[in-house]
Amino acid sequence: MTADGLPMPVRDPALPDRVRIHEVGPRDGLQNEKAIVPVEVKADFIRRLADAGLGTIEATSFVRPEWVPQLADAEQLLPLVQETGVRLPVLVPNERGLDRALALGVREVAVFASATESFAKANLNRTVDASLAMFEPVVRRAKDEGAKVRGYLSMCFGDPWEGPVPIERVADVGRRLYELGCDELSLGDTIGVATPGHVTALLTAFNVAGVPTDRLAVHFHDTYGQALANTLTALRHGVTTVDASAGGLGGCPYAKSATGNLATEDLVWMLHGLGIDTGVDLGRLTATSVWMAAHLGRPSPSRTVRAISQQES
Repeated sequence: MTADGLPMPVRDPALPDRVRIHEVGPRDGLQNEKAIVPVEVKADFIRRLADAGLGTIEATSFVRPEWVPQLADAEQLLPLVQETGVRLPVLVPNERGLDRALALGVREVAVFASATESFAKANLNRTVDASLAMFEPVVRRAKDEGAKVRGYLSMCFGDPWEGPVPIERVADVGRRLYELGCDELSLGDTIGVATPGHVTALLTAFNVAGVPTDRLAVHFHDTYGQALANTLTALRHGVTTVDASAGGLGGCPYAKSATGNLATEDLVWMLHGLGIDTGVDLGRLTATSVWMAAHLGRPSPSRTVRAISQQES
């Protein structure tokens, strides 16, 4: 895939030994595509990601089909990929979505909240308080059924309608979401405006609010080219779970200024260069993203995918 021994691993003792990558390409990536990807292709995508060593792959979302038609085939998809043996969390917006997921034997679910009123209205048609009230029975029932629950918190660093979002407000909403019973919180830079100092300040605010670092994950978009710098800052704070999307797929259908997620390949290249274990085979992962890009009819925006692909051509 590249010259032998590259990237050369150089350990930094201030960083974790291992990072768990929470792969979001099949859900957060494909939900933003204009074209509907066939369910067989989605299933193959997930299988290939699993074969590349990704142990957590967010498979789909149990939302109403008219909201996100790209993911309307959730019931058809999951039975096709359950044999992969990896963690396959799904997004559930409400109790009806939870019912559908539990009926298929799902053991990990996620809810999607907002730190700002504008995005809560655009995405959930509710206030922040009302959305948390809606999630309370979802989280409780999921936990009663023995499922793990992840809480996504969007607009943590900036909002396209409201601009800067006060750090204390984000930490307060996140704490309330965590206290519903979420096992993990993923802090989303939905429109990609975070910078490293902001990341440190926000993570520290969550710790002060009572949310330990080992319950936090980060989810960066690369709108301004800051995703890797922000990720490295989070790692220095002690975060060991990072969301990423194979090939840099994704955005947000409710926030048009949101561009692609941090590309999993770019993340893996950096982590392997730091001597951090991910369990991921970068060559297989790159081949998977090249394959998916062909199905989507456009090249991957990931710089690592482009670099490795050019070396092989």
